[in-house]
Amino acid sequence: MVDALVVADLNKSFKTPAVQGLDLVVRTGELYALLGPNGAGKTTTLRMVAGLLAPDSGSISVFGIDVLKSPLEAKKVIAWAPDEPMLYERLTPLEYLEFVAGLWNVPPALAATRAEDLLQTLGLWEDRNRRCEGFSRGMQQKAALAGALIHDPKLLILDEPLTGLDAAVARQVKDLLQARVAAGATVILTTHILEVAERMADRIGIIQAGKLLAEGTLDELRARTAGQGGTLEDIFLELTGDQGALRA
Repeated sequence: MVDALVVADLNKSFKTPAVQGLDLVVRTGELYALLGPNGAGKTTTLRMVAGLLAPDSGSISVFGIDVLKSPLEAKKVIAWAPDEPMLYERLTPLEYLEFVAGLWNVPPALAATRAEDLLQTLGLWEDRNRRCEGFSRGMQQKAALAGALIHDPKLLILDEPLTGLDAAVARQVKDLLQARVAAGATVILTTHILEVAERMADRIGIIQAGKLLAEGTLDELRARTAGQGGTLEDIFLELTGDQGALRA
């Protein structure tokens, strides 16, 4: 089976290096958590994978598609959801999903079915005809996630998807992500909530200064550090030495 994502010797600098010689493999059908302190290069890496930012050098392959040589083909199988929800606030959720589905050439009947399913699952169906401008942060986050999923992407990339959400909304989002993975999709997410990664991720990658420090299952990461029964928080701090990351 072809891997969902293969990153090789990826580099990106702004005034200083943000990503340095990064090698990363995400397997098809897994939930992969990419963790690191603030400024570690997580968002920069994912923006390059999503085709939103050009690397200085290196290669990115998504399900065997070269992201740099065939960006449009790659974007058809990718969904990107940034940490700040991006919506057309004058539209209702149904109008927004119809618009996004049209961009992806999803047939109208199929788009309508998917929109109802997503809005029902995320608890937005009763608000389907309200304009998004009146939504809370959590409701906007869910509407944006529905927009990312309307074309049924094979790879879903989420940057801090649970930031600012209350427990009930966060639970809905986590349930939806786990259901997507169970159905065969691949999810890559960043989060500062280490307990989320510990409970949900099949494998975890930890980066710092744009370099991969370690990756594997929780047990594999434990085997690399001193405490065999340690939490992900213990492992993260031992590898990065960054107390500040836990306050973000």
